[in-house]
Amino acid sequence: MQNPDTKLSEKRISLSGISLIAALAGFIFGFDTVVISGANLPIKELWGTTPLFHGFFIMSMALWGTVIGAIFGGFPTEKFGRKKVLLSVGILFSLSAIGTALATNPYSFSFFRFIGGLGIGVSSVVAPIYISEISTPENRGKLTGMYQFNIVFGLLIAYISNYFLKGFDGANDWRWMLGIMVVPALVYALLVIFVPESPRWLVMKNREEEAENIITRLGIDNPKEEVINIGNSIRDQLMQKRTSILIPRYKRIMWLAFFIAFFNQWSGINFILYYAPEILERSGLAAKDSLFNSILLGGINIIFTFLGLHLIDKSGRKKLLVIGSFGYIISLVMVAWSFYTHAGSVVLLVFLLLFCASHAIGQGTVIWVFISEIFPTAIRAKGQSFGASVHWIFAAFITLITPVFLDSDKGIFKENPWPIFAFFAFMMILQLIWVFIKVPETKGISLEELSKKLVSDE
Repeated sequence: MQNPDTKLSEKRISLSGISLIAALAGFIFGFDTVVISGANLPIKELWGTTPLFHGFFIMSMALWGTVIGAIFGGFPTEKFGRKKVLLSVGILFSLSAIGTALATNPYSFSFFRFIGGLGIGVSSVVAPIYISEISTPENRGKLTGMYQFNIVFGLLIAYISNYFLKGFDGANDWRWMLGIMVVPALVYALLVIFVPESPRWLVMKNREEEAENIITRLGIDNPKEEVINIGNSIRDQLMQKRTSILIPRYKRIMWLAFFIAFFNQWSGINFILYYAPEILERSGLAAKDSLFNSILLGGINIIFTFLGLHLIDKSGRKKLLVIGSFGYIISLVMVAWSFYTHAGSVVLLVFLLLFCASHAIGQGTVIWVFISEIFPTAIRAKGQSFGASVHWIFAAFITLITPVFLDSDKGIFKENPWPIFAFFAFMMILQLIWVFIKVPETKGISLEELSKKLVSDE
């Protein structure tokens, strides 16, 4: 029996098509990330958990799974190939959807949220790598950015799904909200069967003929020369035993990956996405209205992500990060001011929308593209795993401590969370300084040339 790659050997492959299929992992990632926002309060009431237990086991358990998936996702991606790992992501998401929908206690619920988190973590390693490795310098930003576009599309659909399922089955609404994710997860897993393996991974495994065949089918010019260039770059890394990401030679790119992931989460994006309905309710909106306005947040997110994808290969990664940083600072300061002065739900919503727009056009569009392209091929899986794990460690930490701040009987955070947003604004001032001083532009440069530039330019 022939595998799909062999069956299609004589056919032209649509680069945008297979990029979209791989990027659908982002759709399920986004859906899974936000769907819990609709189940947050019902589950809290159902099982009567403490704020700390709720934060750790209910809200952030998926993120701890994501951390594990991100930390260890590089190993199977490097050993077994990008395609097989992409397929495993769909399976993990399917198990998570079914398990959480049928959970009878907070412990089984947390276990299956953890399984879904593993899928998210692994997908944040393998999907950006796969897309960046099959794309060209001219379209790498746009195609790899499709992963982020699908994340925010998943966020939007999750918000819409939660809104329409509210009141669908009474106390069991949240089960439907979580269980419906099995549909896109299974569709994605079936589609992945028909994508080819990454040609760069094949070259790394000394399967040059297969790699050349795929590059030819992708319509890339001079496939034989492309394979030779890829092979030379990989052999240079392997022969010099530079496959550890911890050697001084890679210090610069390690810090770049660390800080873009670090600042991404200290913008407060996951805090706002996870707790959007609760934050809006604090401003005086009814529960149903807060869910509807969460849809507006998702809609703005997807519109400005689309704009970011349009600009990333034209204006460049650095310029988008600068634009996003200014937007972050303005919006977060005004959100803090809105809470501090009790300016009302409409004012708060306007600046939350500006925050989402700023994230979408800046960090949201850039992060997965940037991390996936700055590491040499021989260590790309390890480097992506490092960057993704930093991102998810801070995401999990922030989500873990949030219920303590929001639900605690002590301090000002229960009644008025303005200091949280003021702190995030301060962190975005630091991000802006870092972008100006340290971040290089990476648009329009091949992965092999980019590796030479960033590794040697100490």
